[in-house]
Amino acid sequence: MREYSSPVKVEIADDARLTDTLYARAASEPDAVAARRQEAGQWRDITVAELHGDIAAYAKALINAGIEHGDRVALMSRTRYEWTVLDYAIWSVGAVTVPVYETSSAEQVEWILGNSGARAAFVETADHAERVESVRSSAPELGQVWTIEGEDLARLRETGAEIDDAALEKRRTAVKVDDLATLIYTSGTTGRPKGCKLTHRNFLFIAHQALEGPAQQILKGKENPSTLLFLPLAHVFARFVQVMVIEGKATLGHFPSTGPELIEQFSEFRPTFLLAVPRVFEKVYTKAEQKATAEGKGKIFKAAADTAIAYSKALDTGRIPLGLKLKHALFAKLVYGKLLAALGGNADHAVSGGSALGARLGHFFRGIGFTIIEGYGLTETTAPTSVNSPEFNKIGTVGQPLPGTSARIDEDGEILVKGDHIMVGYWDNEKATKEAFTEDGFYRTGDLGSLDDDGFLSITGRKKEIIVTAGGKNVAPAVLEDRIRAHALVSQCMVVGDNRKFIAALVTVDPDAFEQWKEAKGKSGTIADLTEDPDLNATIQEAVDNANMAVSKAEGIKKFRILPSDFTEESGQLTASLKVKRHVVNKEWSQEIEDIYAG
Repeated sequence: MREYSSPVKVEIADDARLTDTLYARAASEPDAVAARRQEAGQWRDITVAELHGDIAAYAKALINAGIEHGDRVALMSRTRYEWTVLDYAIWSVGAVTVPVYETSSAEQVEWILGNSGARAAFVETADHAERVESVRSSAPELGQVWTIEGEDLARLRETGAEIDDAALEKRRTAVKVDDLATLIYTSGTTGRPKGCKLTHRNFLFIAHQALEGPAQQILKGKENPSTLLFLPLAHVFARFVQVMVIEGKATLGHFPSTGPELIEQFSEFRPTFLLAVPRVFEKVYTKAEQKATAEGKGKIFKAAADTAIAYSKALDTGRIPLGLKLKHALFAKLVYGKLLAALGGNADHAVSGGSALGARLGHFFRGIGFTIIEGYGLTETTAPTSVNSPEFNKIGTVGQPLPGTSARIDEDGEILVKGDHIMVGYWDNEKATKEAFTEDGFYRTGDLGSLDDDGFLSITGRKKEIIVTAGGKNVAPAVLEDRIRAHALVSQCMVVGDNRKFIAALVTVDPDAFEQWKEAKGKSGTIADLTEDPDLNATIQEAVDNANMAVSKAEGIKKFRILPSDFTEESGQLTASLKVKRHVVNKEWSQEIEDIYAG
């Protein structure tokens, strides 16, 4: 049993709360820029005084509306400026924010509102309001529902005018560091979501350990640091980013999508650092590769990519051959500069979390001059529990435990973690809470991994996702899936084979990459039309062959099936952080799985 601990760097005071930094800044530096907001296609600076004024106004309105200390208030919206304002307004009155993904089904909304006992709700659109109203009978404690788009917020704000500053400050300072800040319901890759109880201490602890640790160079070491937040704020990773940026006195921008238009916003906002899930970086790479291919420069891009990867690997050895240096310098002018410009031209670091980035992509970006720091965490750990640092970055690992945290590998390979960032338990579920912790207080992550001699953590798979073949072979699917997804033509992949004779895979094709592939091959038709096409299958076979090189023959993929449509969050096959919901895919594509093994 191996264990590694990092010493704490910042102690969190017992009288601290999440609103302190922002309220203090409103008095000490009101004209500083706290955020940037997109209005009519242009980014406008929001001062600390303006942000604080918006938060205080809605906090007073909540007091007037009868929201009490400890009440749960749901918040269902895409990532936008109002999300942060309302979140901090809810915290200002001692209430508890209950995020709801805007893509949630009526059944999911019903469960979260009913289970949490939400007293009120903010929703973004009229459609969201209808979804909430349709399940009101299952949420007996739910009172008012306010819509962000429209006149609701303006009217609500006016109602708080009769509450004075002293009354708000009394409510705000009544909040204690171990009071609940939020209930975040797990994404539910398996089973019904559980509400993770996260406190003010949880967020403050992990934000300040990151600020004094691996994020110091990325955020504190920059002049006018800023980031564009585009991940769903209902997800714990985005919420951690929000808190860390505000605690670190950086500038926060909001964008409501991770779609193709996001990459265009990087050059408009020009962030100094990024925080994203691996899929975003995959899109950046794929878009650049597709553009080069379309312009007849596919071979140049491949050579540039191979050079970047080789250069990054050479950095780890401390010796870069002269020939590689010269090639790297050439491609820096021809290719890498354009890629960095696509990321805004102002950032040289990013943090990736949510799922595995993959060593190849990590080396590629570091090789072009944009280092992606990979980390690891869960909702239950208030996002990151381990992360690499700019100074000591082992690509392929998720770094060392953050200051003040410990990681242990149990006898069965499960990762156990401990620290003040760990949730206090699951809402209204004592049985699940008890099962989640060891007798000496370590949280059972459900993930499998290893620690090296320097304390760097590597993730090898999910404990519950380990596939056991009919022959008794244990296979971790993540190793295979990550490598297959790295192929430009692949969007998603799910390995199957539990209690079967061999390992197989379901593969979906990236729609944008498919159009270019189809044109290059002189094909016609949709993905659904060409799932049996020999050329398309041969291309995917290349990705499978590359993945199989990472495992033994018994663990390799013997067959695969190209699916006619992609996995999406809207269809319920992906979580908001773009993880595959295995139980959903297994059910919805059960016939295709059976066909693989019947052949």
